[in-house]
Amino acid sequence: MGFLDISNVTKSYGNVEVLHRVDIEVKEGEFLVLVGPSGCGKSTLLNMIAGLESISSGDISIKGQVMNGVHPSKRNIAMVFQSYALYPNMTVGQNMTFGLEMHGVPKAERDTALANVAKLLQIENLLDRKPGQLSGGQRQRVAMGRALVRDPDVFLFDEPLSNLDAKLRVDMRTEIKKLHEKLKTTIVYVTHDQVEAMTLSTRIAVMYQGYVQQLGTPKEIYDSPANVYVATFMGSPAMNVVPARVEMRDGTPYALVKVQGGSEQALRFSQANMADWDGREILLGIRPEAITDPDGADRNSSNIVSLTNRIGVTEPAGADTFVTMELGGQDIVARMRADVSIAPGDEYAFAVNMEKAVAFDPKTENRIEP
Repeated sequence: MGFLDISNVTKSYGNVEVLHRVDIEVKEGEFLVLVGPSGCGKSTLLNMIAGLESISSGDISIKGQVMNGVHPSKRNIAMVFQSYALYPNMTVGQNMTFGLEMHGVPKAERDTALANVAKLLQIENLLDRKPGQLSGGQRQRVAMGRALVRDPDVFLFDEPLSNLDAKLRVDMRTEIKKLHEKLKTTIVYVTHDQVEAMTLSTRIAVMYQGYVQQLGTPKEIYDSPANVYVATFMGSPAMNVVPARVEMRDGTPYALVKVQGGSEQALRFSQANMADWDGREILLGIRPEAITDPDGADRNSSNIVSLTNRIGVTEPAGADTFVTMELGGQDIVARMRADVSIAPGDEYAFAVNMEKAVAFDPKTENRIEP
C-alpha cells in the first residue's frame, strides 16, 4: 500500500464516464506528474484527490485511510492553483497564514511557520505587500508558501506555471524541484507540458481520453513508450513513427523503410523477438536524437546503421541543427550537431541508433515487447 492510493477510480457525469478505472500507488516523498492534453481527465483526478469532485466508484486513500466522502478540509492536503487564488485585500503574510488561523493554530505557531517558509522561499521582504504589488513569479511563491506552512500530507499542484512567461517558467520549475529534493514532500502535479513532466517527476502518469496510458519513470516513458500516443506526446521534437516492414535475413530481423524516391533501405533491429513479424507491417519509432551525423552518433551503441536519404529542410537551433526529411512517406526529424555541414537537397548518410528504436503493432498501436 502506498502513501496515496488511487484504486480502480472512475468518474461519471450522468451516463458519461470521463475517467476510467485509474490505479496509481504513490509512495511517500514521490513526485508524481499527471500529464496529458486538455480534457484528458488529469485535473478531474486531482480534484477527486482534493475532495473537490466526488468519486463515482473506487477508492482514494491517504496514509491507509479511505478519503471517499471526507471533506476537503479534513484531508490534510494543500493545493496550489493555476490562478494562485490569493486574497487581494490581505498581505502576503496574511494570505500564507489564513488557513492556519481558520484551523485554530495559535499565533506563535503561525508566526514560526510563516518565518520558516518565507525564508525557504526567499520572500521575507514581501510579507507586508499585497498580491497586486507582486510579479507573477512572486505570487506563485506566495501560493506555494501558503501550502507549505500547513505541512500537509500531500501537495497538489494544478498547472501552477502555465500563467508565467517562458523564462520564469523554467526558473520556477527549478525552484519547485529544489524544494521537493529539500523537503521530500509527496506531490501530485498536473500539467499539459511534457517538458515539465520529464524534468520534475520521479514518476509520470500519461493520460489520454480518461485512461492512464502509461505509468513509469521519465526514462521508462521516454525510452520504452507503451503505445504510439505516449511515444509522440512525450518528447520535443516528438518521436518519429513511420511505416515499415519486417524482414528476417539469416535469423536477424530488419525493418525495411522507404526513403525519398521510393527505394527501400534495411535497418537492423536490436530486439531479437521479431521473427513472428516476418513479412508483416509495423510502425517503427525512432527518437530524433537517434538519427544524426556519423560523428555525432552514440559511441556506446552496438547497433549504429547507415541510412542514406535526401535532406528536406534544415533548422539551426543553437546547440543543435534539426533536419527534416521524408521517410516511410512522411516527414521525420533528425537532430544533428550544430556544426554539421549539410544543406537542403543533399544526399546524406545518416547514422541511426537502432538500439533506441521501438516497434509498434499498427492495429493496436501498442509497443511490441522486446
